[in-house]
Amino acid sequence: MAANPLQPIEENDSELFDFIQQGRELAYEPGALGRKNKLLIALAIDITHNAVNGIRSLALQALEAGASKEEIMETLRVCGHISGAGCIYSAAAGLKDVL
Repeated sequence: MAANPLQPIEENDSELFDFIQQGRELAYEPGALGRKNKLLIALAIDITHNAVNGIRSLALQALEAGASKEEIMETLRVCGHISGAGCIYSAAAGLKDVL
């Protein structure tokens, strides 16, 4: 995975960084939904927000958590249906060299 995008926060406000990390751990820990499904949900949100760096990062994490390329592409299909063609282009940029 790429360098930590929160590195400036980690270096300048460790208390805030720890708070963010605790929230992340809580959000992605397995529960009624497994980690893979939670990452696919987060991926869908970043796709609909056109967050290219987040798309790349979350797709890689989802793959590491056991998601298939087909599951990622089906996530993209739903996002395209709900949010339109613009998010498809952002997703294509974020998924370049990932899939």
